Amino acid sequence: MPEQIQILQLSAEEIAEIEREATAYPTRQALGLEALRIVQAHRGWVSDGALQALADYLKTPIAELESLATYYQLIFRQPVGRAVMLLCNSASCWVMGCSRVQRHIERQLKIRPGETSADGVFTLLQTPCLGHCDKAPVMLVGTEMYQQLDTEKVDELIATCRECYHSED
Repeated sequence: MPEQIQILQLSAEEIAEIEREATAYPTRQALGLEALRIVQAHRGWVSDGALQALADYLKTPIAELESLATYYQLIFRQPVGRAVMLLCNSASCWVMGCSRVQRHIERQLKIRPGETSADGVFTLLQTPCLGHCDKAPVMLVGTEMYQQLDTEKVDELIATCRECYHSED
């Protein structure tokens, strides 16, 4: 028997933001990616129930939204930490030591790519290119780009993020 999806309701804030964005799109269907981004901004990720609610609201087939959500790396279909670490593993970053940086992050946070730290703060993801090849190795955390990474810079970043996110609790 297929697993039942708990269909969630979109919040008034989510709907208001989606409607504001809708004016810039020719059809409701074209709004899909932006609507996914809005839902994720409010919830941290896009659950199956939120995806179904969004499909119902936009009158778009759920398969279309699912294909968008799984194609775009920055739409999260499972819970992630508060600080998503996108570590570039392009050729330039690889040559400049991204694998060494990754191993250090894995040891420090006791996670592998695709996993979230026990405290829920960090999720480590690999990405094929962040477009800062001249500053390799690089990592995007939230909206901040960290360049010319080494173990010391990673340790500082981890400490700063932990301090910031634990002080918010």
